[in-house]
Amino acid sequence: MDHPPTHIRSFVLRQGRVSNAQNRYRDEMLPRVGIPYANAVVDLDAVFGRHAPRILEIGFGMGETTAGIAQAMPERDFIAIEVHTPGVGSLCKQIAEQGIGNIRIVQHDAVEVLRDMVAPDALAGAHVFFPDPWPKKRHHKRRLLQPPLVALLASRLAPGGYLHCATDVEDYAQQMVEVLRACDLLENTSDAPHGFAPRPAYRPQTKFEARGLRLGHGVWDVVFRRKSR
Repeated sequence: MDHPPTHIRSFVLRQGRVSNAQNRYRDEMLPRVGIPYANAVVDLDAVFGRHAPRILEIGFGMGETTAGIAQAMPERDFIAIEVHTPGVGSLCKQIAEQGIGNIRIVQHDAVEVLRDMVAPDALAGAHVFFPDPWPKKRHHKRRLLQPPLVALLASRLAPGGYLHCATDVEDYAQQMVEVLRACDLLENTSDAPHGFAPRPAYRPQTKFEARGLRLGHGVWDVVFRRKSR
């Protein structure tokens, strides 16, 4: 029996179209690269077959950025969380076709994954790129980056580990800075008055982002670090 969530969902499971290829790759690859949800801390060394710095990503969309970063950082392992089946199938396809060995996928609610499956101090970093902005003010409570999740994420970072968020919605970027600043475990890597950071070189610019920038739209990166003890 499914238990009701104890937190506000930041996503809506829509019946989006899943292509035949996405379905096929998900069915074939998820048994190999998926981590099933369980109410138990995962032995990540056993899952990846090695000991390495781990980066967790919440909401990887169609997976192009995830695949690109993982290929550029073979010395790190990536735990990629997404609830939508088309995106899971798309990333599975990229993993298979490009021979990527350092990504594991969890198709489940990120809050429950962090709470139940990731040990404290286990992560070298976390990525939250372009989460749903929920633009209407009455829906802002559904935005992912709220104090409870930020506190949970921070507790899963090792001292010195980073939390990197990016958005193309300015008021959400400002909210991100405010919420992360309010977390006692975190400190901003930027000393700019607005709190935003330059885009780190490891985050590739997506085609949609490049198009938006050409049209004069902004993109804001926010990078905080877990304080050393």
